[in-house]
Amino acid sequence: MSGIAGWVDYERDLSRETGTIRAMTATMACRGPDAEGIWAGRHALLGHRLLDLGGDATPQPLEAHRDADTAAVVAFAGEVYNAPEVRARLAARGHRFQGRGPAEVALAAYLEWGHRCAEHLTGGYAFAVWDARREELLLVRDRLGNAPLFYHPTAAGAVFASERKAILAHPLVEPAVDLDGLRELLSYAGTPGHGVFRGVHQVRPGHVVRVGRDGVREERYWALEGRPHTDDLPTTVDTVRGLLTDAVAGQLDADVPLGMMLSGGLDSSGVTALAARALDGSGRGPLRTFSVAFGAPEDFEADEVWSTPDAPFVAEMVHKAGTRHTDIAVGTGDLLDPLVARNALRAKDVPTPLGNMNTSLYVLFRAVREHTRIALLGDAADGVFGGVMWVGDDRLVKAETFPWVAMAGRVGAQHGLGTDLLSADLLGALDVRGYAAERYREAMARVPHVEGESSGERRMREIWYINVTNWLETLIPHSESIAQSVGLALRLPYCDHRLVQYVFNAPWAMKGFDGREKSLLRAALSDVLPASVLDRRKSPYPVTQDAAYAQGLCAELARVLADPSAPVADLVDREAAARVIADSGSLVAGRGVWVARTHAEMLLQLNMWLGMYGVRLHV
Repeated sequence: MSGIAGWVDYERDLSRETGTIRAMTATMACRGPDAEGIWAGRHALLGHRLLDLGGDATPQPLEAHRDADTAAVVAFAGEVYNAPEVRARLAARGHRFQGRGPAEVALAAYLEWGHRCAEHLTGGYAFAVWDARREELLLVRDRLGNAPLFYHPTAAGAVFASERKAILAHPLVEPAVDLDGLRELLSYAGTPGHGVFRGVHQVRPGHVVRVGRDGVREERYWALEGRPHTDDLPTTVDTVRGLLTDAVAGQLDADVPLGMMLSGGLDSSGVTALAARALDGSGRGPLRTFSVAFGAPEDFEADEVWSTPDAPFVAEMVHKAGTRHTDIAVGTGDLLDPLVARNALRAKDVPTPLGNMNTSLYVLFRAVREHTRIALLGDAADGVFGGVMWVGDDRLVKAETFPWVAMAGRVGAQHGLGTDLLSADLLGALDVRGYAAERYREAMARVPHVEGESSGERRMREIWYINVTNWLETLIPHSESIAQSVGLALRLPYCDHRLVQYVFNAPWAMKGFDGREKSLLRAALSDVLPASVLDRRKSPYPVTQDAAYAQGLCAELARVLADPSAPVADLVDREAAARVIADSGSLVAGRGVWVARTHAEMLLQLNMWLGMYGVRLHV
């Protein structure tokens, strides 16, 4: 995926400020461990960190010249899956290419189509173009937000980067967080465009940001459209299969061996089956697969979220698809390792309530990186095909807030995920539930409806919409940022915008036509998956059930409470935290334990984050 950074300032000569851009790009050395590039102009600086995925690695930033003068410069991170097609179209219009890299395609696309260039590109990417003729900066993010891109307007321009840490390395930006930023963190609202730190924004999926002498403006180039669905069920199933097959095939082009994250669930198994078949058919197999394991399958204890262990289903899928498989064991020692915790937090730049999922994912991706630099992932299928846990619960569907917030409340969370160990005064000032409800109402106002749909269909369209907008804005960065921190690039076939757009308009009754979640996807994959995988009930990414992990969390909580200089000391409800410390068993397994853990893990991450980033809270 690589990483980009830059600075535009219309009131100073930036050609003398290359030290600043190097400091910014240095923070993303893990995202781009193979090379660094800098381009300097009078009013613009662009930086690039390269993750070499083999084949063509065109040095960046990349310049285009007209009559010996610089016309435009691009810094590109990510991949363009339809690059051969776009390159051919541009070549027919007179553009010339030196290599096969996506940066050349993006730059030529800009020279041909200007700020509408992203309409012609399919992939997961973020890039910046400095137009030296117009003295304008263009920031572009892909349609579904596979790649991150943040920016911070300044009095005379803007600072931008793939990661917030790079923006915070700029001397004009301070690591300040106000009440609104804390609300966004603690509500887990996934508000498109929100950057958490004061003054920091994220380019929204399907949008471009233009920075010029007259200021900063944002423009949308793609959005989901509400359209009548006229295909019958068999045609819809066939179309889903075709779109997914094309999406997987389009993401298999690589000059290094590909990996696949396999859980034995429907989503990852479907991509595994289609990818393995395509690679074997072209003589490039076998596909490498990787799974994470916590202890032995016989130690697994089912609850309302995790119903079955992954291992038996993974084994059956590996046998059927003929993959070359590696199980990666994550122990309690890994999860409690302070260095792993710091690295996982550093990857994301902000704390989240999913502490042990962050650390286990870091350990998993670090191990996968020893075998490959590119991995396919089954993320986003739950949102796209209606498989998230809350869609089957009428009370959560009808809740006038984000369903994941309402679901946390169902199992005892008073304020939401990761909030209930914070002080009453802070929670009163934040009003996390009120903030989540307000962001939810904003999301509802964006939903494109179809005239004549029933009230039930209208409601499920709304739920589906926030699953692939706000929820994906929390889900995709969870994996992408951690993978990039170890130099691993991810590809997400279920985020193909053509597939997402088509399924969006399929009626809800069709999405669950056989009474189960993700019926369309099951039907589309019925000939390539074992019956056990097709029939398996949804089970999310696994978590440890080791009592020693809960004990370790409580010990760390006790240490923080005993330290009056701890960054989080004035923010904690000491009585509530003491109750958790006295009952570590409440964090091991059973109903609602996953929510109970979020409170402890968020408090510990907040403490680490405030200290590590020198965050100044304005509350």
